[in-house]
Amino acid sequence: MKLQDIFSIQNIIVYLIVINLIAFLSMFIDKKKAKWGKWRIPENTLFLYAILGGTIGSIIGMYTFRHKTKKPKFYVGMPVLLILQILTVVAFMI
Repeated sequence: MKLQDIFSIQNIIVYLIVINLIAFLSMFIDKKKAKWGKWRIPENTLFLYAILGGTIGSIIGMYTFRHKTKKPKFYVGMPVLLILQILTVVAFMI
C-alpha cells in the first residue's frame, strides 16, 4: 500500500467526517454530564478533537447545545483554530 493510497481524498474526507462527529458528540456528552453533575470531559480533550480536525464539529456542537459559549477560550479559540487550519490547508495547496 502506497502513502498516496492512505492519504487519498476519500480517506481524508472520511477522517474529517468522523473526527467532526466525535467533536460534536463530545460537546453533547459534556453538556449532559454538566447538567447531571457528573464527571466531565476535560477542556483539553475537547480542544484536542478540534486540533485533530474536528473544529467545525466543535463549533457546531458549542452553539447547538449552548455549551462553552461563554468561555473566551472556546468562543474565541475555536474560530481562531479553524482559521489557522484553513490557512494551513491553503498554504499546502500553493
